[in-house]
Amino acid sequence: MSRRLQLGFLFLFPLVVLAASLAVDRIYGLPGQGYGYVLRIDLPPAQAQVDLPEVKGPVDASRPLVVIDPGHGGHDPGASNGGLLEKNVTLALARAIQDQILAGGGIRVAVTRPDDRFLALGERSAIARRLGADVFVSVHADSAENDEARGSSVYILSEKGSSQAAARIAARENGADVINGVRLEGHSDAVNAILLDLSQNETDVRSVELARLMLRELRGGTRLHADKVQSAAFAVLKAPDVPSVLFETGYISNRTDADYLNSPEGREAISQAAARAVRAYLARQSDA
Repeated sequence: MSRRLQLGFLFLFPLVVLAASLAVDRIYGLPGQGYGYVLRIDLPPAQAQVDLPEVKGPVDASRPLVVIDPGHGGHDPGASNGGLLEKNVTLALARAIQDQILAGGGIRVAVTRPDDRFLALGERSAIARRLGADVFVSVHADSAENDEARGSSVYILSEKGSSQAAARIAARENGADVINGVRLEGHSDAVNAILLDLSQNETDVRSVELARLMLRELRGGTRLHADKVQSAAFAVLKAPDVPSVLFETGYISNRTDADYLNSPEGREAISQAAARAVRAYLARQSDA
């Protein structure tokens, strides 16, 4: 064999092996291998708004509106423990809280995702703002490496998160939005930033009040992980004009908590406490 043929063979041989491997994998590959691993997710067009959920309760639009947000959903399962997924736990709890609030009458309720669908974090708070919500409650089930961690916690947006959110919203809205009933159009960027900051400060005060009432109602009937209001820069809480809390209902990583969250008794106790807190908060606001 001539040297030229030898060089040609050395060059072509790896390409032939690669092509053959791809062909065999495509034809005989096991599920989850080869071309079967590709996951396709349908996303809405850029700038498109998600559909608003159904508002249940009184038809009177002057009645207060509570928006409940079950964490995770769709291709985002959240935390898990065995076959128990956070997205299913939060959806069941959100529906239970909705039912408890509606049973008392006089309050409208909407759930951001009424089924197993994916919503981006920004879409969740945006739904609350578009609906003109008076309260936003994001429902989650915590997870920790230490499987001994147990109990509920209630979070509000931290001060650092608030200032960052106000800056981003000011840039995005660009002077053409309404915050707490004040139209920003026609004001300078500096004035808009001040209006947003004032609105966020007022919203933070109301969020703290709602969080404290939730802890009060949970105390005694449900195990608490943190007895004081917690704060963190959760993206889902960054609506500048809707009092918002993130409710960590328990630790799904803990077997006892997981069983409790997934039981009718646990859902009833948690949903009743949350509903009482929401009603107490709205009653205080109406008297203010």
